[in-house]
Amino acid sequence: MSKNQFWSGDSSTTDFDPSLQADILVIGGGPAGTWAAWSAASSGARVVLVDKGYCGTSGCAAASGNGVWYVRPDPEAREAAMASRETLGGFLSNRDWMKRVLDQTYANVNQLADWGYPFPTDDEGKPYRRSLQGPEYMRLMRKQIKRAGVTILDHSPALQLLVDTEGAVAGATGVNRQSGKKWTVRSGAVIIATGGCAFLSKALGCNVLTGDGYLMAAEAGAEMSGMEFSNAYGIAPAFSSVTKTLFYNWATFIYEDGTPIPGAGSQRGRSVIAQTLLTQPVYAILDKATEEMQGHMRKAQPNFFLPFDRAGIDPFTQRFPVTLILEGTVRGTGGIRIVDSTCATSVKGLYAAGDAATRELICGGFTGGGSHNAAWALSSGYWAGQSAAFYARQLGEKATVRHTEALGEAGFNFATHPTLKAEQVIKATQAEVFPYDRNYFRTEKGLTESLHKLNDLWKEVRTSLAVDESNIVQAREAAAMLATARWMYSSALERKETRGMHRHLDYPQQDADQQHYLISGGLDKVWVKAQPLNTTVAETKVKVGVAA
Repeated sequence: MSKNQFWSGDSSTTDFDPSLQADILVIGGGPAGTWAAWSAASSGARVVLVDKGYCGTSGCAAASGNGVWYVRPDPEAREAAMASRETLGGFLSNRDWMKRVLDQTYANVNQLADWGYPFPTDDEGKPYRRSLQGPEYMRLMRKQIKRAGVTILDHSPALQLLVDTEGAVAGATGVNRQSGKKWTVRSGAVIIATGGCAFLSKALGCNVLTGDGYLMAAEAGAEMSGMEFSNAYGIAPAFSSVTKTLFYNWATFIYEDGTPIPGAGSQRGRSVIAQTLLTQPVYAILDKATEEMQGHMRKAQPNFFLPFDRAGIDPFTQRFPVTLILEGTVRGTGGIRIVDSTCATSVKGLYAAGDAATRELICGGFTGGGSHNAAWALSSGYWAGQSAAFYARQLGEKATVRHTEALGEAGFNFATHPTLKAEQVIKATQAEVFPYDRNYFRTEKGLTESLHKLNDLWKEVRTSLAVDESNIVQAREAAAMLATARWMYSSALERKETRGMHRHLDYPQQDADQQHYLISGGLDKVWVKAQPLNTTVAETKVKVGVAA
């Protein structure tokens, strides 16, 4: 059975129009996707947004509090903000991009206040706008895009991009999880805002983030950048999936016998914890927080404390076991390469925003939860929506009459004698990316061995994956995670140094001659090449401004 035959069934029983026309299709309903949808709709475009879950509640931002890189427009404050992470990021960030993001973030967060977001006030009675509570934030964003006229298809993961005869992206197809029926949206442009890839590690809010957007973009010919910066691990209680790590700044980390672990609470503490976990358990206790701070912490991140309350543990006075959970590119910096100020990819009609796009431009090779990522999501989403709307307008009537075809075969090749299940692909991929001594601490030998297994697995996926109507979403997720792992490790092998979050035990020093980006791509044959750092923002004839 061919990939097109899979979609031959009648889709008229879905509870929404299964065949839509739009100027802009946004894939993903988190902060980047909703800002993109709002920006495009505010520019006069007809917008459809599709979400794998329920827009406003799914994804890592909706699950908890988010710090935001919100800095008042004071030259000294802005300079300090830009300089703060340049060393950690390995000096790969771009000052022009950082300035643009700081400007746009400041404007958009103030816009949230105008819309009624309940920002708290500080001790001086001034609005405190450096953090957002995910549930309230995303509830407000859903409300705003609906007011702007955006059509939302919930529980409707995208599976394949549509392209026209010239290779320009012209929409997408997918499936509604509740009805099992196909949907198709033909559009002038597509914005991928599907987040990063956490490999179904169960990190809080991340199990919808499986690299789907990467795979679809690569099938259209888009490139990745910074995929070696993909080994972010979050600290979590061993009995929980909550990887919010800020409060561990007030923790003491101890061995099972109660003695402190040297260096575990320092800036390089996560490496110490990972190294210790290879041979023995690690415990923590939040004993450095004052009684007053404890109250503030519970208000700032209530879901951080839920697992402790359920387990009957007081984390301020009782020790608890901790682990590290892979968050991959969700809190790494790698993603789809954007080529100019519009957040366009190297493929016509295709834009990327948020964690789906590389954050190297403002973070270099290191970031974490919230902060820069949150600022990048709302800024890049705003620019992508505005720019995609401009692009679609230039197409005029051509956009609705183009002949299109669906791209992508991984997960659609319907083997005659299937022998490989999607669950097997997922577990085999996780076996190569989860272990600390394979991904967190990298070596030439370990990366080569893993990549050999992953490449062989890809060949099996292309010829032997068992697929039918009931598991097509899982099959595509499995293929996306596998493709992501191959770009990650291929790039990591090429960067023969330690820089940012990329730790290479064979090359433990930062090498000045490797202060460049690594671009990657390809599916059946993965390639990696070096690209010099951007020194300025690549401008286009589309002038993308700051929100009013």
